[in-house]
Amino acid sequence: MSDLIAGTTQAATAAQWQERYAGALMNTFGAPQRVLVRGEGAYVWDADGRRYLDLLAGIAVNCLGHTHPTLTGAIAAQFNTLGHVSNFFATPTQIALAERLLALAEPGGAPAGSKVFFTNSGTEAIEAAFKLARKHGGQRRPRVLAAEGAFHGRSMGALALTYKSAYKDPFGSLPGGVTHVPFGDAEAIGRELAAGDVAAVVLEPIQGEAGVRLPPPGYLAQVRELTRAAGALLILDEVQTGMGRCGAWMAHHLPEIGGGIVPDAIALAKGLGGGFPVGALVTLGADVSGVFTPGNHGTTFGGNPMAAAAGLATIHVIERDDLLAAVRERGEQLRAGITALPQASGEHALIRGVRGEGLLLGVELTAPIGPAVVTAALEAGFIVNAAAPTVVRLAPPFILSAAQAQDFIDALPAILAAAERATGDAQSNGGAA
Repeated sequence: MSDLIAGTTQAATAAQWQERYAGALMNTFGAPQRVLVRGEGAYVWDADGRRYLDLLAGIAVNCLGHTHPTLTGAIAAQFNTLGHVSNFFATPTQIALAERLLALAEPGGAPAGSKVFFTNSGTEAIEAAFKLARKHGGQRRPRVLAAEGAFHGRSMGALALTYKSAYKDPFGSLPGGVTHVPFGDAEAIGRELAAGDVAAVVLEPIQGEAGVRLPPPGYLAQVRELTRAAGALLILDEVQTGMGRCGAWMAHHLPEIGGGIVPDAIALAKGLGGGFPVGALVTLGADVSGVFTPGNHGTTFGGNPMAAAAGLATIHVIERDDLLAAVRERGEQLRAGITALPQASGEHALIRGVRGEGLLLGVELTAPIGPAVVTAALEAGFIVNAAAPTVVRLAPPFILSAAQAQDFIDALPAILAAAERATGDAQSNGGAA
């Protein structure tokens, strides 16, 4: 670590960093829960030296944990060789990563003519997908369908596809022509497609931000059949669920989720770079891959050689260390361990169940104490997230060990009890006021 970076991490206490954060950064996220100064494996440390088991992994990003030597080595080696070059030029790492993604996008490889467009983030990949849909549909098919509960990002096009009004209402007119239908209701999609003016359907295989919501069996297969018959694209947002997060390279590869479908396009990001910013839109087949022509779309940093090196290193480690199997094993361990806790049964149960796939899990609660659980978990040394008031999301690194998973399972009863007490105290204080 250079002296410059070391100086920043040792310069102040957590309280001092919080004060400096409030004075220097725009308040778009609220006050940070902690100021983190370093990470190693599945752990991070705050500015006061406290250690936390990271069960959120930067919201499903740090799939290899923190400071994985293969990942950091690949990025450093690339930057020491060639950094940014612009998209007037190509680099070997960019081309190699595109080829690897085409090999992974579908079991057995992507159909002939498939292509990749690199971005810097998931919301950018969705923006590209939105423009792809619009150009595919043209004037005759201007509408795009998305699902209620969907989260596709916060840039203006992605925000139009996102469902939550609180995210959208402050920003006035968004790109029009988006219709939201109930998640998991293929018949509702069929009714909209019947109008003949729909360019594309954009869906998450599992709705992560809405509380790790799974569709009913056969849903995506039905939608695939309907979109194909209607001449509309099926675009899957695998930004959170893809790149191994659910125990397969893509969530729709799981038979119980995808049922063997091949979509027209897949948006990727988060785990793709293992912590380095990179996203991608993968188009499957020659027809959809030919929708964009030179000048239709672009990006300054997309396909940056360092981002591409990070993506290649991440894929290499997942394959070398058989981490897809590890994801499935740790996911089942967490699911079984949590559902076996006393709080998961009986008259006063706080846990309704655990849903999700692989290491994208939602612990369903019987009371809206999710935010209090996050706070209590943090105090106990665990980082989790409340995706909804009654759902605590777990998205740990793929390298999470069995012992580390068990540490959280063992600690969860006390965390839930602390959250329940805190919620009761807050309600009592509110009532008194």
